[in-house]
Amino acid sequence: MRKIIHIDMDAFYASVEQRDDPTLRGRPVAVGYAAKRGVVAAASYAARKFGVRSAMPSITALRKCPELMFVPPRFEVYRSVSREIQAIFADYTHLVEPLSLDEAYLDVTENLRGIPTAAATATATEIRSRIFAQTGLTASAGISYNKFLAKLASNHRKPNGQFVIPPGMGAAFVEALPVGKFHGVGPVTAEKMNRLGIRVGADLRAQSVAFLQQHFGKSGPWYHAIAHGEDDRPVISDRPRKSSGSETTFESDLTDCSAIEAGVVAMADEVWTWCQKANAFGRTVTVKIKYADFRQATRSRSLSATVAAQVILRNISIDLVRSVFPLAQGVRLVGVAVSNFGEKEHSSVEQLDLALTA
Repeated sequence: MRKIIHIDMDAFYASVEQRDDPTLRGRPVAVGYAAKRGVVAAASYAARKFGVRSAMPSITALRKCPELMFVPPRFEVYRSVSREIQAIFADYTHLVEPLSLDEAYLDVTENLRGIPTAAATATATEIRSRIFAQTGLTASAGISYNKFLAKLASNHRKPNGQFVIPPGMGAAFVEALPVGKFHGVGPVTAEKMNRLGIRVGADLRAQSVAFLQQHFGKSGPWYHAIAHGEDDRPVISDRPRKSSGSETTFESDLTDCSAIEAGVVAMADEVWTWCQKANAFGRTVTVKIKYADFRQATRSRSLSATVAAQVILRNISIDLVRSVFPLAQGVRLVGVAVSNFGEKEHSSVEQLDLALTA
């Protein structure tokens, strides 16, 4: 039986800012920009008490909390701190699966450090203590026998706590939990489940696999399994990154094509900088635009070899965004992403003559 720990840093971005600027401690802080089109990237716990959440428009956050203090994000700092935390994880297991800069799964079935008695629980406690001693930041932990339950458990005693779901208790733990709290069940799916009379884990467990497949397709067996507290997914270390992208929201809706193209070029340059640093080059380029009414459109192009030069990435990105011209309405956001990574190869000019896919 596996021993899985899910470590989740507490309000990571905001906590880093409060650590580095003592005047922010204990105050409602949002990482992001207070501009008209700004979005909250992270919120401190003091801000969350007012209902401020990540991905919330800044103007909405300020209405909920007029005293909210915005701090510009410093992603290089967050990445640096994340590397410190990952190094701590590596002392306890070779099986670490990062989900983002601030959370990861650890499979500690093999007790590398020989920690006696209740090894997984004691290991989580020790890891959290080391994170605090080294970074000054707190983390929460969930401990269980699979990834799904460990993820649920880490949220049970936040912030700065940990919780254990012991073997055989998974089904009992989820039976009273609203399905909207299940990791992997989004708002739309939760609403559909509610319409079908499935409101908590016990309701979900009462349904047959056939019923769930009928209403939720290939996800049906997964929902049936987690309702019973079952999850066979292993912790996978060194999971290859599937894509890298960057996007920006304009201060006001743009209708000028040259200004939109300039925004796309800027995003392509940011993605290229990451590709060079990571030595990761992809064959597929995707451009995303979001219109003033929040409708989205994407255009992609795949090459037979990786995009190996900044000018090629720029040119493909410009060609893709031009495919939506002339514009029916203003554009509020543009983004560029590269995916389908492989070894860096030469991309010829002829490869730019490929058809667009919507």
